[in-house]
Amino acid sequence: MIFFIILIVLAILLVSTCVKIVPQAHSFVIERLGVYKETWSVGLHFKIPFLDRVSRKVNLKEQVADFEPQPVITRDNVTMQIDTIIFYQITDPKLYAYGVENPIVAIKSLTATTLRNIVGDLELDETLTSRETINAKMRTELDVATDPWGIKVNRVELKNIIPPRDIQEAMEKQMRAEREKREQILRAEGEKKSAVLIAEGKKEAAILNAEADNQAAVLKADAEKKKRILEAEGEAQAILSVQKATADGIKAIKEAGADEAVLTLKSLEAFAAAADGQATKIIIPSEIQGIAGSVKALAEVIKD
Repeated sequence: MIFFIILIVLAILLVSTCVKIVPQAHSFVIERLGVYKETWSVGLHFKIPFLDRVSRKVNLKEQVADFEPQPVITRDNVTMQIDTIIFYQITDPKLYAYGVENPIVAIKSLTATTLRNIVGDLELDETLTSRETINAKMRTELDVATDPWGIKVNRVELKNIIPPRDIQEAMEKQMRAEREKREQILRAEGEKKSAVLIAEGKKEAAILNAEADNQAAVLKADAEKKKRILEAEGEAQAILSVQKATADGIKAIKEAGADEAVLTLKSLEAFAAAADGQATKIIIPSEIQGIAGSVKALAEVIKD
């Protein structure tokens, strides 16, 4: 009875070892009597006891391999350290299981040799500025080389490019000089623009001042002109008024029937008004002088 129970337990254990479940994004490589039989994909599978075995469990997810820095010599004989990162994915489990003994070591060695070949054709400056070009070339060459191993290289990245210390110091000095040069150029351009703006401002100010002075002179000239016109118009009006008053007086005298003596006296008054302190000498006709003497004598007789 006990032996029968032991056989049942062993049978259950044997059956359980023959049932395999392949998880998502994985594959199992199956061998029968040491020869490749098939590749199991995701799901439930059964194998024949003692004949079939799982040769290799393959992860189909994209994987990352970070390799340590490798010494690389450029075309101008500069030795630098470059470390790379490889993103790869297994596409054929059978080729991956039987293509190469240690795929990761093989990819690492292949990456180092490919990197040396590519960088060896470039100079230092080209290496520092051509990361994308180097990445693309390495990905293409590695993808072709790893295809027989059932591996697809999706992406290659140069993680760090470390030149020698003296090269780094020289590069830092060069960068510092470039920054100082750009700073001086920017300062000179700023000073130039400032001088131009100041000159333009002075020019515009001078133009505005000249226009203002010209306008002021024009206004002043117009004011002087108007003043002279008003003075001339006033003087003309005054002359017209005097002439009109004289004419009216003569007309009134004639209408009153004044004799020659009265007319003479009026003439004297006119001469006096004409003088009015404006002339230092007045020439009076001899006829009027005689009449003036008679009038003076008559005035003195009347006074006595």
